[in-house]
Amino acid sequence: MLSKTYGSAIYGIDALIITIEVNVGQGSKFFLVGLPDNAVKESHERILAALSNVGKKFPKRRVVINMAPADIKKEGSAYDLPIALGLMAASSQLSSAHLHEYVVMGELSLDGTIKPIKGALPIALVAKQQGFKGVIVPVENAPEAAIVDEVEVYGAHHLLEVCDFLDDRKPLQKFTGNREAMFLENLNHFDFDFAEVKGQENIKRALEIAAAGGHNVILIGPPGSGKTMLAKRIPSILPPMSLEEAIETTKIHSVSGILKSSSSLIITRPFRSPHHTISDAGLVGGGPYPQPGEISLAHNGVLFLDELPEFKRTVLEVMRQPMEDRVVTISRARISVEYPAGFMLVAAMNPCPCGYYNHPTRTCVCSPGAVKRYLNRISGPLFDRIDLHVEVVPVPFKDLAETSPGESSAVIRKRVMNARKVQEERFKNSKKVHSNAQMTRNDLNHFCKLDKESRQLLKTAMERLNLSARAYDRIIKVSRTIADLENSQDIRPYHLAEAIQYRSLDRENWGD
Repeated sequence: MLSKTYGSAIYGIDALIITIEVNVGQGSKFFLVGLPDNAVKESHERILAALSNVGKKFPKRRVVINMAPADIKKEGSAYDLPIALGLMAASSQLSSAHLHEYVVMGELSLDGTIKPIKGALPIALVAKQQGFKGVIVPVENAPEAAIVDEVEVYGAHHLLEVCDFLDDRKPLQKFTGNREAMFLENLNHFDFDFAEVKGQENIKRALEIAAAGGHNVILIGPPGSGKTMLAKRIPSILPPMSLEEAIETTKIHSVSGILKSSSSLIITRPFRSPHHTISDAGLVGGGPYPQPGEISLAHNGVLFLDELPEFKRTVLEVMRQPMEDRVVTISRARISVEYPAGFMLVAAMNPCPCGYYNHPTRTCVCSPGAVKRYLNRISGPLFDRIDLHVEVVPVPFKDLAETSPGESSAVIRKRVMNARKVQEERFKNSKKVHSNAQMTRNDLNHFCKLDKESRQLLKTAMERLNLSARAYDRIIKVSRTIADLENSQDIRPYHLAEAIQYRSLDRENWGD
């Protein structure tokens, strides 16, 4: 007898429908075909024990299970549940009347308990797209899948609960989620606020500019000057995510298996801070079975690289192309997947090995040339992709002793959102450019025209400060953002002047 159940395979951050065909006929052998990996092949033993322990029988006949399409790799243990249901239906232990209506996924314990899986959100999305009535997933994953509207989501604890549901004996727990209400409820909740930061007004200003234009920024200063503290508060001043951005971000975290059970939808922008010992694959993604890396987990949010020179140079270099393309492609012999990587890079570093170069009160003990060598651990092409270089100095005692709170993140965020609205209108006809940091050379020529006085100022700065040629475009992009914060249609000389001061590491004599 032949039966069909439907599961799903994760491909990148999207899902595909997998048809699981089970045929029970004459003979005594067991065959599982359709490019399964070892975890799928091992399902035979798990299903055999689970069926036995819940009072069901594994067919003692010739069993052929085909997972179609057969040219797509099937990975993981989440196919246990649909295979088990197919076996019971093919051996007349379960009604097959409703099997075609649902996409079913779940890992089975030996006692029939259903364990959580990865990727419930993209699975529910593809079920909706393919016209299925609903999905049946482990109860822990049901709130996540319920984000998708117009598809029924059922959560199950045990194999027998699913059997009773499909046989119309007992209903399963149905989950519904009002994603719009959930989205709005937690939209403005943050753990950190700029009101807690004492002093550092010039650094706050630089980070406001970076957030307003989507610019990459590097903070350089001695230990204890507040670089990490400031960086952690950047998500609180970034514009709120749209619902589409929230769903896309949640999909990435879902397929990575790191989505918290208490959070079915990621509302706030991600803040990822990997350790400097991270590998190439850990940062950009990859592995034997490709998984998203830190740059994809930071999509629509912030990637914070603390102690930037301590990262391996090869790790930093593989990040250059995704920073430009906002997507990373992982290619293997049999598969090639794309993960989004639209992140804002925030880096922090000490100015020298001892950390006290240019310190107002402490003396640097590094040897001559050590500062330059320390800086040269980071390649020029990577610096070329960082728009703002911000020097952070220690906070003086009078600022630390100040009891009144500083300007809150909510106030700064309003100014950032107003600037982003200007950019949305400016780039409404462009599919690839959404903020000033992403402007191309043609965009610069069209939207960033300089008057005679501004051109002369920029020329003088390039010559007197020994700025590199690569600083030219960055200065204009940042000055465009500064003008947007003032709602100024034109770039004024003082906008350029402020942007020029954020290119300190491009000066040829820096660190000498």
